[in-house]
Amino acid sequence: MGSEALIRIEDIQEQVLSYMPDADLELLRRAYVFSAMEHRGQVRSSGEAYLTHPLEVAYILAELRLDLTCVIAGLLHDVIEDTLTTREVLEEYFGKDIAHLVEGLSKISRIAFTSREEAQAENFRKMMLAMVDDIRVILVKLADRLHNMRTLEHLSSRQQQRIALETMEIYAPIANRLGMGKIKSELEDLCLKYLDPSGYASLVSALEERRKISDDFIQEIRQTLESKLTEQGIPCEITGRIKHLTSLYKKLRVQGIDVSQVYDYLAFRILTPTVKDCYAALGTIHSLWRPVPGRIKDFIAMPKPNMYQSLHTSVMSDKGQPFEVQIRTPEMHRIAEEGIAAHWKYKEGKKVKAGEDPNIQWLRQIMEWQQEMRDPREFLKMVKLDLYPEEVYAFTPQGQVKSFPRGATPVDFAYSVHTEVGHHCYGARVNGKLVPLKTALNNGDIVEILTSPSHRPSQDWLSFVVTSRARSKIRQWLNTDRRDSSIQLGKSLVERELK
Repeated sequence: MGSEALIRIEDIQEQVLSYMPDADLELLRRAYVFSAMEHRGQVRSSGEAYLTHPLEVAYILAELRLDLTCVIAGLLHDVIEDTLTTREVLEEYFGKDIAHLVEGLSKISRIAFTSREEAQAENFRKMMLAMVDDIRVILVKLADRLHNMRTLEHLSSRQQQRIALETMEIYAPIANRLGMGKIKSELEDLCLKYLDPSGYASLVSALEERRKISDDFIQEIRQTLESKLTEQGIPCEITGRIKHLTSLYKKLRVQGIDVSQVYDYLAFRILTPTVKDCYAALGTIHSLWRPVPGRIKDFIAMPKPNMYQSLHTSVMSDKGQPFEVQIRTPEMHRIAEEGIAAHWKYKEGKKVKAGEDPNIQWLRQIMEWQQEMRDPREFLKMVKLDLYPEEVYAFTPQGQVKSFPRGATPVDFAYSVHTEVGHHCYGARVNGKLVPLKTALNNGDIVEILTSPSHRPSQDWLSFVVTSRARSKIRQWLNTDRRDSSIQLGKSLVERELK
């Protein structure tokens, strides 16, 4: 439903009843009436009544099948911040739990992530502490941010940029670290629309041009997969889609290619009942199509830090079209989409025991870090190392942080410092030890680049650098060097002839 049609309280009640048949609908309706009364006369930038926003937030939380406390907090999340309502009044009407949650949300709402490093770090610390105090605070906040991003077109260009950047740097990574893949992907795609409008538009346009061919191809691959897996007695549910815009956009940047050169843009997901079926399905796929070397990943045996589990492979179709396949069980899929939110789902009147969830343990780790680190900037640095699993954060010997795509090497690092440092790099020390230039960097590595005026880039470097900056600078130097060599050779030949 989302932003196409205005959400009504009846829609939220219906959604809640679909998974919580004994829900206290009277309490839910009271929260709706209370929110409507407190926000009366307030208007959003779109011109709509302000009440549309808390209704949308509550509906997103109900779509996540969260407990009634979360859904009601969604309806009330702005009443302390934007009206004269106090925590005491909320506690009187709705109880301690809901009042505590809404107060936590109000504290986060007051946080502005300014450009000043120290202020941003301190505000980030406050938000993480509110989140650790009650994880439901961040679940409601993510729903709040998602609806705000969906309606960002009504704000000024400057506000759009600021909010989108804050979302990309803070909220999307938190959603990802907490395993909430569905919300993370939508947030990132919405951010891209405002952070790089022309890049976003050209990507959407290019994919739209291929949509008809893509739809036919998806249908064909689905039918082939369903037929073969059924024939082998492997129960399955298969979906096909164009990959999320942000993942394609990142690929363009890392590989330094044009949108017309993106071919690996289709992904299929297979849900099958057991882990054994997952591996059997992988074998079947590889018997049908040739796997792309280096693209098989087993996140079932080795889950990601946020509990994500799946088998990944990329294969080449008979027509030369590459596509990705993810294979998982329904339970793995639920965790991949919802992550930590799954622990706050309503389940026959009880919450799931979440003590051993790695995401809960991560929050406890954050608590320890903030107690150990007096400087909020150090705290922010530590949390960021954990928040960006697809990126590597490495340090110069002076403590300057540099971020790279996973797989980056000391040569990528050298070119990020300065083009001349890259050109004259002959070696590197990582954490005080000499390492080969093609060594992949890890989070937290301290990298010292060794240079010599006589050293020059090597053609071999192109086989292992991953950043487009390093790749383009190396190519540029090699092309110039070849041209200079050709000119010098020509001069020598002419001089020889003239003698």
